[in-house]
Amino acid sequence: MARLAAASLAGTAIEFYDFFAYGTAAALVLGPLFFPTFSPLAGTLAAFSTFAVGFLARPLGSLLFGPLGDRHGRRPVLVASLLLTGLATVAVGFVPTYDSIGIAAPVLLLVLRFLQGLGVGGEWGGAVLLTAEHAPARRRGLWSGFPQVGPSIGFLLANGTMLALSAGLSDAEFRSWGWRVPFWAAGVLAGAGLLLRTRLTESPRFRELAEQGERATAPLAEVVRGHWRLVLLTAGGLAVGYAVFYAVTTWSLVYGTEELGVDRTVMLGCIMAAVAVLGAMTPLAAHLGDRFGRRPMCLAGCAATVVWMFPMIALLRTGEPPLMFLGFAVAMLAFISMFAVISAYLPELYEARVRCTGAAVGYNLGGVLGGALTPVVATAVSRGDGPPWGVAGYLTAVALLSLGCFALLPETRPTADRSPEERPAVRPLETGEAPA
Repeated sequence: MARLAAASLAGTAIEFYDFFAYGTAAALVLGPLFFPTFSPLAGTLAAFSTFAVGFLARPLGSLLFGPLGDRHGRRPVLVASLLLTGLATVAVGFVPTYDSIGIAAPVLLLVLRFLQGLGVGGEWGGAVLLTAEHAPARRRGLWSGFPQVGPSIGFLLANGTMLALSAGLSDAEFRSWGWRVPFWAAGVLAGAGLLLRTRLTESPRFRELAEQGERATAPLAEVVRGHWRLVLLTAGGLAVGYAVFYAVTTWSLVYGTEELGVDRTVMLGCIMAAVAVLGAMTPLAAHLGDRFGRRPMCLAGCAATVVWMFPMIALLRTGEPPLMFLGFAVAMLAFISMFAVISAYLPELYEARVRCTGAAVGYNLGGVLGGALTPVVATAVSRGDGPPWGVAGYLTAVALLSLGCFALLPETRPTADRSPEERPAVRPLETGEAPA
């Protein structure tokens, strides 16, 4: 389990390094380089719109790779998704700017971001299921939590590279070629990730389904027909996590540098320190999910988000690094209370024959609801001299929506009085019976 968890963690770290490198570049340089005819605000919004395309593509990646995972296995999905994301990310580093090729530049950027999203949309389901289906039932939350550390590491790698380049190069050098280096580095990381993933063994639960002839022949049709309500509830529940994460890591970077005049290296440092706290606390939160349940942890994270969004904005508004870090760190702890347990919760909610499709689609639809819109909405409502209370109100509203969705989902954690055998939780949800 330790070897498998480490390989899954490394894979998700590499995939999300690719995804996050684009988000940081969008916040710092893509607007003026690829949309120079726009005003500064419109350019930032346009750059964030290309950023949002990656989230819109993620559910499509789930629809593409999820059925493959249910029909042919979890491991092939991991290899294919990593290859697609890595190639698209490297290609971003070679796209000429608007001054060189005109309108073709942002179009190419848009296409490559879309391909990135497709790959990441297939990544999460395969990585999490491979770990969850190997793990012992009463430690599933802990072991499945390790792939959830990967995004934090990927974020720190991407932003650490950007921070080092930003600090070590002049502004002209950074805008000319420095911002491209993290995208070129993705090729090396993707190669290492492929080497790791080709050595993994297939999930025992999938092998069992294959031996018994119980694999779904049309998993997407089964999910749409029998699990649609569960998909919508899980997507709505996860929306707040995405909204909080990208408000902190993407929107606040723009707001701090452009509206508050904070140096970009200081902003990146505060955000990275908060994400380091997030990564360090993920295994503990996952363990608490094994002890107290998946659903209570999700409800607690939503409630904490409701309470903390206005204080977080007030602390950000000060422009003081220690106070900004405090605001970001507490928000990240609320976020990880939910997302550390999701990697066990979603596989347990869906029956085994369709869980690669169902869990991945629900997870990535939550990204569209919470991640794609948040930087755009937050940027649009935060202009002006006063504190951006509209951003706090938006995040609080999303948290209340997610709280309601999690309240409608059942608990799945195996306990002494509940068999660890995996049973579909969607049937009780549909019939109104008490969940197994």
